[in-house]
Amino acid sequence: MASAAVPASNGASGTGPLTGARLALVAFALALGTFMMVLDTTIANVSLPTIAGNLGVSSDNSTWIITAFAVANGISVPLTGWLMRRFGVVRVFCTSLMLFTIASFLCGIAWNLPSLIAFRILQGAVAGPMMPGSQALLISVFPVAKRSTAIGIWSMTTLVGPIMGPVLGGVISDNYHWSWIFLINVPFGIFAALICWTNLRSRETPTAKLPIDTVGLGLLILWVGALQIMLDLGKNADWFANPAMVALAVIAAIGCVAWLIWELTDAHPIVDLTLFKQRNFLIGNLAFCLGYAVFFANILLLPLWLQTQLGYNATWAGLVAMPSGILAVALTPLVARLSGRIDARILATVAFVSFATSYWMRSNLTTTASFTDFLWPMLVQSIAMSTFFLAMLTISLDRIPPERLPSATGIANFARITAGSFAASLITTGWDRREAIHQSRLAEAVGSGAPYQMAADTLQSFGLTATQAAGAITRQMVGQAYLLASTDLFRLSAWLCVALIPLVWVCRRPSPSGAPIAAD
Repeated sequence: MASAAVPASNGASGTGPLTGARLALVAFALALGTFMMVLDTTIANVSLPTIAGNLGVSSDNSTWIITAFAVANGISVPLTGWLMRRFGVVRVFCTSLMLFTIASFLCGIAWNLPSLIAFRILQGAVAGPMMPGSQALLISVFPVAKRSTAIGIWSMTTLVGPIMGPVLGGVISDNYHWSWIFLINVPFGIFAALICWTNLRSRETPTAKLPIDTVGLGLLILWVGALQIMLDLGKNADWFANPAMVALAVIAAIGCVAWLIWELTDAHPIVDLTLFKQRNFLIGNLAFCLGYAVFFANILLLPLWLQTQLGYNATWAGLVAMPSGILAVALTPLVARLSGRIDARILATVAFVSFATSYWMRSNLTTTASFTDFLWPMLVQSIAMSTFFLAMLTISLDRIPPERLPSATGIANFARITAGSFAASLITTGWDRREAIHQSRLAEAVGSGAPYQMAADTLQSFGLTATQAAGAITRQMVGQAYLLASTDLFRLSAWLCVALIPLVWVCRRPSPSGAPIAAD
């Protein structure tokens, strides 16, 4: 597609791989940019009650802080390929990183909810190219033989961000002003932007004067915006019992179909969907998105259960997950070394088996489980985290020519983010509905007969009134119902991970170096 456009410039000077301390510094700065963006997708979630109270708004209205970022980011991510072909990978990434830093500062000084939502829209929109851009640049600055190391570094930041977000958000909310969850980005963003621009501006990629696909862009904004709003607000709006949610679903479906038809037939589409003609890109991204959806759903489910039912605060709920992130970071360099010698499909299988084992271990937990009991399944998950991202990226990006990497990474990240949005909505809705089913069954089993009377008599013997005893029994039933709902979803997650293993083996074996055919 780029060859059909008129070249505007070709500044691809100094395109060889970096070495030594310069390579380490640039890789750190690129990874830091990714980490900031990933962190901001989860850090605000645990702080919503604090932000709502401080700004004097309801908790329902405060969810727009999350929705605004998700909608804007969901629209901008798939545009990454077009932007980078038009203006250059380095220029787009560094501009995005600097604007993200400015938007973070504005979020930190927001004076009311409308201003915070406006700044979150800006933050989400400018953050779109950050993850695909850092991924493409990391691959370009490393030697071809060490491409797996580059993907490993990117994977570490991507998997640690969602885990560290709730921890940092909880610590900041519990001990400092909520604005610091955004202001913390400012010094790191300035540092990363300066390092990347200083060291990479001479490595700018060729650009081309591409026409703007206004129809494709308009349809993309329409259907992605409708979809993200529906997924973020659907649970509180009772899903399709609400006419507004039905309307959003219809708009998203029709808009998506119209967008696909337009993009596949337009001479200069804004998103290059022809990448899906490659088997590994299609099937690899399908397995990647489904596996990430299960992973992200469980990242949300466990802290939610800990905080709402087991008495953990945001900080301690985050600390349950933190050791797995630390161990995953420690294991990733080792896995990156092995990936050049071991079939990436084997590593992906190890990841899905480890995920399944971790989720199955969680399905055996009880309401009296200790901190250590929750820790062991998370440590098993760290094995999966260290192999999953690296293996799936190696498979899905196999044989993608270097000039198409920005488009490929943009589409892949968009698909993964959308899968995560679906997972977040489905897991919370499923959890509440399974709890209602189990509570109904427990109430039928206990009833008002002998089991109930024995429990009530025992509680009253300790000094509780009949009303207090009834309340305590009801609270226990609710707690057990949520336990059963959680174990149901943990077991379902385990089986889904097992079911995804055959999908990995439908993919072609990636080349040993992970390099595309046209690399260098």
